[in-house]
Amino acid sequence: MVLSFVFMEITGDSYANFTRRLTRQPEVATILGFSRVPDESAFSRAWRNRFDDATHGYIHAAAHFVVKEVHDRSISEPEVRPKAEIVDNTQEDADPVEDKSFSQDEIVQITRLARDHAYGHFDSGRASNASYEDTQFFELQTFMGMVRCGTAQGATRFQYRRGEEYGPHGDTHLRTVKQFDPEELVNGFDEITDHLLSVIASEASFRRPVTAAIDITTIPYYGDTEEMPMVSGTKDRDSRAFKFATLSIIGQNIPVVLAVEPVRESSEWDENPSNQIHRTVRRLVRRAKKHVPIETVLCDREFDSIQVFQTLSNLDVNYLIPKRVSSSERDVLEQMEEDDQEVAVESASVHVESGSHPMRLLYVPSTSGEGTAVFATNLRVGPEEAETFCQRYSRRWQIESEYKSIKGDFLAKTSSKDYRVRLFYFVFAVLLYNIWRLTDFLLKADIDGEMDYAPVITAGECVELVASALIPHD
Repeated sequence: MVLSFVFMEITGDSYANFTRRLTRQPEVATILGFSRVPDESAFSRAWRNRFDDATHGYIHAAAHFVVKEVHDRSISEPEVRPKAEIVDNTQEDADPVEDKSFSQDEIVQITRLARDHAYGHFDSGRASNASYEDTQFFELQTFMGMVRCGTAQGATRFQYRRGEEYGPHGDTHLRTVKQFDPEELVNGFDEITDHLLSVIASEASFRRPVTAAIDITTIPYYGDTEEMPMVSGTKDRDSRAFKFATLSIIGQNIPVVLAVEPVRESSEWDENPSNQIHRTVRRLVRRAKKHVPIETVLCDREFDSIQVFQTLSNLDVNYLIPKRVSSSERDVLEQMEEDDQEVAVESASVHVESGSHPMRLLYVPSTSGEGTAVFATNLRVGPEEAETFCQRYSRRWQIESEYKSIKGDFLAKTSSKDYRVRLFYFVFAVLLYNIWRLTDFLLKADIDGEMDYAPVITAGECVELVASALIPHD
């Protein structure tokens, strides 16, 4: 089946055409390993239900390499699809053969719809007779994020397009951004998220609990750290960064960020209390549960803490978190090796001041192919299902792709030391990311597409379309 999807991605065959090809050319079916020709529904079910996102990505990468090599080496093979169809298309549609088309008018209309449902929930608290309305600052911030420039340059370019009287100057923009209270800014993001989800309520249902991922991303900082309590150290001992935690929907649902929280850590240059990551987790989950029901939370090893485990248990959500290997886990691993076991499940319990609960430690083969991975969960999982259950952790990679898009496609540049500016810029970038994903979802609903992770509209296309909605043509 994998080879079949690679073949279809190389040639551009639909499921129906590929099935007919196998019937007409039984030697191809034999080469691919089929004893009988599957029908097109078998291919459809396999793509959607049997293969995960990592397999989809492998198939696309393998097929596109072949297409490029065929054309770059001028190999005569007329059935190979044109190179232009796959070059510079880094985020392919999840179905390699289904044609999903939509008009520019539809995209612009839906992009404007998403934009119109967002800005009204941010409030700077400025006087009603101010020279510029808050919306004009939000439009400038959107423009800066889309063209990836700094405040001064972005304001100048924006004024050139919209008129000097319409857009604020860069220094005015920064002064206004600093008037947003950090807590109110995060609350405003929650209100916008709730409103955006209500917009798609007729097309999507979140009655079924979702799987979510929590992670922390960094925005590099290169200035002095004195009196900079919101600047933290990183894994690289010589680097410094602002840190933000997010909770996002992952899996085959609509991939949006449900909650954002600034991270304040203890550092040698400030008097912050010792890190309390479980409190950040509590705030994120509480905010997110106002929007959708949450079944399971996936975190990386940075969240391996009994306080985090108990916090999630107290919030009535399941968790799956990789464990650091201590002496007790090492003893189990040694016993597994002696017994020639690949999978093991150990019962354990958490006891902290905020409560207690039973948990399981799952020992399963590492997906990297080397050694054994250890996971903690509060679900009752037996040895026969442990490996399959832990495979869902692979979905967490989506949040890394999400951060890459937020910071690479929508985050405006700034060298400001003021944390209020840094928080505003990041929260606004996340908002634009959500608008992109909302737009993509509505497009899929409009053309009866599959509601899967891969977008039908790229972030770059969304950027261009929002720009066209903000800036009138010459």
